[in-house]
Amino acid sequence: METTKILIGYSIYLPVALLLTYYVSKTLFKNGKIFMLDIFKGREDIAEATNKLFETGFYLLNIGFALMILELQLSRDSYQELIENLSYKIGGFSIYLGVMLFFNLYFFFRGKRKAKETQLEERLVLKV
Repeated sequence: METTKILIGYSIYLPVALLLTYYVSKTLFKNGKIFMLDIFKGREDIAEATNKLFETGFYLLNIGFALMILELQLSRDSYQELIENLSYKIGGFSIYLGVMLFFNLYFFFRGKRKAKETQLEERLVLKV
């Protein structure tokens, strides 16, 4: 009976983890394209390619982590323990996704700041 509950847990955890990863990724990289266009001075081909590379890395890291923490162990044969374990796993993974989201935003803002600094330096050089 414990094996059945563990399989139920996996069949709930995996789709939730994958859907959360997909949702956060689509939201982040749809909106991140604006930052990339600014960083690469409107050169859409490079901005799009860089954004896709970031997106691919985001998927690999997050799906890999979701699979790495997949293991469920039930000491009691109860649905209560299954739900508690699932909430802990999904909650922990959601926190991890939030950290990764802010980590990527940091890189977007850092790139935007560097692009502005470069533009200012170029303007100063042209004035001299």
